[in-house]
Amino acid sequence: MPVHEGLALYAAAVGAGALGLPLVEIGTYCGRSTLLLAAAAKEAGTVAVTVDHHRGSEEQQPGWEYHDPTVVDPETGVMDTLPAFRRTLHRAGLEDQVIAVVGRSPQVAQVWGRQVGLVFIDGGHTDEHANGDYEGWAPHLAEGGLLVIHDVFPDPAHGGQAPYRVCLRALASGAFTEISATDSLRVLRRTAPGI
Repeated sequence: MPVHEGLALYAAAVGAGALGLPLVEIGTYCGRSTLLLAAAAKEAGTVAVTVDHHRGSEEQQPGWEYHDPTVVDPETGVMDTLPAFRRTLHRAGLEDQVIAVVGRSPQVAQVWGRQVGLVFIDGGHTDEHANGDYEGWAPHLAEGGLLVIHDVFPDPAHGGQAPYRVCLRALASGAFTEISATDSLRVLRRTAPGI
C-alpha cells in the first residue's frame, strides 16, 4: 500500500474509532496496514481485529507476481505469514491493540457477535473472496461506520476488478455513501440499514 493510501486509511480509522467500536481488517498479510489500524485504535481506546488465514491470496502463491518465498514455511511447504505478522506487531509495540483471528473471513463473520466501526476489505481479490468479505462483514458495520475497500481500479488495465465491483455493489445497495477516494482506496460511510 502506498504511503498516501496508508495515510488515508489511518485517517478513516481515526474517524471511525470515535464510534468506540472495534476496527476490523480483512486480509492481514504481514501486518503493515494493521499497524495503521492499531495506532488509530489505540488513540480511540478500542481495538483492531484482523482476520486472515495467513496462507496468502491467489496472487501471492508460487509462480505469481507477488510471491515472497521468505514467507513459505519450510516444514509444510505452504505460505505462512503469521510469524512475520507477529514480529511486525511486536516491533511496533502494538500487540495490545490487536486481536488476530486466524481463519477464513466468511467463517469468522458468521460467528462474529457485535457491531464494528470500520471494515477494511483487503483480502483475496477474486469475486468469490471479495464478495464473501463484503457479505460477511458489511452487516456488522454500525450506522455511521466506514467500509474501506483497497485495490479499487475502475480501469481493468490498472488491476483486478473484484474490489471495484464490491465498491459498486455497496453503493448500489443504498446503504453507503462514498466519502473519499485516494487512488485505489475507497472510503464509504454506512448511512442506512439494509445490506
